[in-house]
Amino acid sequence: MRTDDTPFGDAAPPSALAGIRVVEIGSLEATSYCAKLFRDMGAEVLKLEPAEGDPLRRSPPLIAASGGSAHFAWLNAGKQAAVLPQDPAAQAAYLAKALAWADVLLDARASDPAGAERLRAAHPHLLVVSMSWFGRSGPYASFQGSDAVCRALAGLVKLAGPVEGPPGMLPDHQASVHAGLCAFTAAVAGLISERPEREFEVSVFEAAAVLQQHPASDARYRGGVERRIGADKSPHLYPLGVYPCRDGWLGLSVGNLKMWRAFCDVFGFHDWAADPELELRVNRIARMAEMDRRIAARVKEKTAAEWFEITRARRLPIVVTPTMGELLSQAAHRETGAFAEIEAGDASFQAPATPLRLSLTPPLRRGRAPGLRPLPPPDAPARRPPLSAPSAETRPLAGVTVLDLSMGWAGPLATRQLADLGAEVLKIEACAYPDWFRPSLTDKPRPHEQNPPFAVMNRGKLAAAVDMYRAEGIAVIRDAIRRVDAVVENFAADVMPKLGLSYDEVRRLNPRVVMLSMPAFSGHSAWRSVRAYGTTLEHASGLPLVAGGPGEPPMLSHTAYGDPNGGLNGAAALVAALFHQKHTGQGQHIDLSQVQAMLPLAANAMIEQSLTGAVTRHGAHHPLHAPHGVFRSRGDDAWIVVTVTDDRHWPALCVALGRDDLAARPELATARGRRAAADELHAAVSAWTAGRPPGEAMHALQAAGVPAGVATRPSEIYDDPHLHARGYWQEVDRAWTGPQLMPSAPFRERGAVYPIVRPAPTLGQHNRLILCERLGVPEATLDELLAAGVCGDDVPAAG
Repeated sequence: MRTDDTPFGDAAPPSALAGIRVVEIGSLEATSYCAKLFRDMGAEVLKLEPAEGDPLRRSPPLIAASGGSAHFAWLNAGKQAAVLPQDPAAQAAYLAKALAWADVLLDARASDPAGAERLRAAHPHLLVVSMSWFGRSGPYASFQGSDAVCRALAGLVKLAGPVEGPPGMLPDHQASVHAGLCAFTAAVAGLISERPEREFEVSVFEAAAVLQQHPASDARYRGGVERRIGADKSPHLYPLGVYPCRDGWLGLSVGNLKMWRAFCDVFGFHDWAADPELELRVNRIARMAEMDRRIAARVKEKTAAEWFEITRARRLPIVVTPTMGELLSQAAHRETGAFAEIEAGDASFQAPATPLRLSLTPPLRRGRAPGLRPLPPPDAPARRPPLSAPSAETRPLAGVTVLDLSMGWAGPLATRQLADLGAEVLKIEACAYPDWFRPSLTDKPRPHEQNPPFAVMNRGKLAAAVDMYRAEGIAVIRDAIRRVDAVVENFAADVMPKLGLSYDEVRRLNPRVVMLSMPAFSGHSAWRSVRAYGTTLEHASGLPLVAGGPGEPPMLSHTAYGDPNGGLNGAAALVAALFHQKHTGQGQHIDLSQVQAMLPLAANAMIEQSLTGAVTRHGAHHPLHAPHGVFRSRGDDAWIVVTVTDDRHWPALCVALGRDDLAARPELATARGRRAAADELHAAVSAWTAGRPPGEAMHALQAAGVPAGVATRPSEIYDDPHLHARGYWQEVDRAWTGPQLMPSAPFRERGAVYPIVRPAPTLGQHNRLILCERLGVPEATLDELLAAGVCGDDVPAAG
């Protein structure tokens, strides 16, 4: 096991990124999470800190015996940590030696484009990822940021919580996890390109916005619902919720008509099954209060574990929603490596393991938190001369080909990340069974081309329509597998084996291929066949019992948190495996449990459970920052997030509020004192924000130097001035829908967004390009496949 006592140069355990050297500098949780991913996938990480240490060393939960931060220990286990000299000249010399040693710099210091250019000139071998709350340009570039502020501005707060408000908000770090994943994906892609002088920029705000691209596009272009309908509810599914059982909690997600009928049969609601009006979700939601009472009463008749076994047999997306204590004891996770053992001083605890489960090169699952001490700078290794700078058109994954068999949100988002980085993604679906994101309830021509979220998740790809359920179609898929670098699928666990495409068979066809599977629970667990929506994944992670305050009902934090979260983790896993493939020629299987991918979002609750045997629900407050919360503003359902993340913000807030009396109280000068008066301070901030529109309040507070952000609806990110100023939105003209705004990738290179090269493909749009040009199928054979209905470019007529 690697510890903080391991000298530089010792061999790391065999892993995907063994031999890569990373320097992390600056204090930003997203940067630390990105560096954590590098370390857990085998890279050597040197964390450079000021003499007083990274402020995250004081982040709760704390270890009782030492007072040290268990959260910091989880983020940094296995890294080396070194104190930077305080003298500017000595510090510059130390940093120069450290960067000469490194392959990658993860930089969270405030910098400008000129500074980045000087850094590249001094260290041309170095791949640089600059990370910040809002990026180096745009109206928010000088804003004070926080995880909560970024989530609010990205539309990730307003639609959570009770109907009447206030919106609900998890305490912290979820957006930072997603920004870390995006940065890791870009950085490893840059390493794959063997042009290390690349420089990427990732902002936490733009990474957070990725999670709302589906509901945002649905609302903007199709009039989707954007309102809170209950703390554990979403307008996209019903029945939906977390219900108390005779013992435990049960998370219900019921989607299509087939599931609705099976749900009614299992729970004995035969009158509902016989009512044709209730076949429509909108009608069920209209009767939600009445139906919820009956569901709650019925669910209490059995334990959550009993209901889970009954509904699992009927393949319903219904799961136990565990407490953190129950989650840590679940065999489906313990037996498949979901938890890491973290050591910090004399203490040890369990925490979420990195969920990128590569079969040949799995992530490390043990680590010791680094101490803080002076270390001599590492010696630079021998290097080959740097390559010439890549042309602007050359993206990191140019030359990589991915066969995308996935549908919906998670898998397509994973492959879209790779397409944005230059991979050629070949999307395969069948005319009779197209991607389930295609259909749209509309009377427009080609309704299967009208769904905005499909266009958002699949831009930049090529597509062919091939019926995988016919022998001729499977022959095409098998031939494609022989020619690609990676295969991505998110079918139910038994589908690929039934098609003769188990991983063992895929490996036989192409030993160097990387295959990503995205089950809810690990494919090696007893629960591998559980079906899931994004809400199911959140239910099974235990997150709803962490969100909200003491005594409050469980709360969903997103309309389908597990889907985009799974996609970002899938992309990160793919590039790690592709890096290993490039350097060894070895393929491998990635078993990405999407429930386990959710666990880092609940890391602090899991750590607290492991350390103390209990979890604190913080509700409107924060375990460290005060004041902190979602505050009502002037206007209809108008809210703003305000959070004092540093004692230096407190006097500025008092000035903005006009509260000299609060500024004069010495006990409020520290976060500890303010937390003791949290309710009083919440009321003071509320009184001020209530008289101002949220945008006006945000700008006034930010001008004073206080972190604040409007809690927006998802669709409002389309009008965000910062995103527009940074070129985040690109207009793309697509057949059947016309021009629409498409979001850029959450990473940019040398300050510029990657242009979107093509719109999302129409069904079967590239049949000839993929089959004939890429796979070598003769034109005459394709014509036969088209005539036989194995291939096509339209859904079959009903009837």
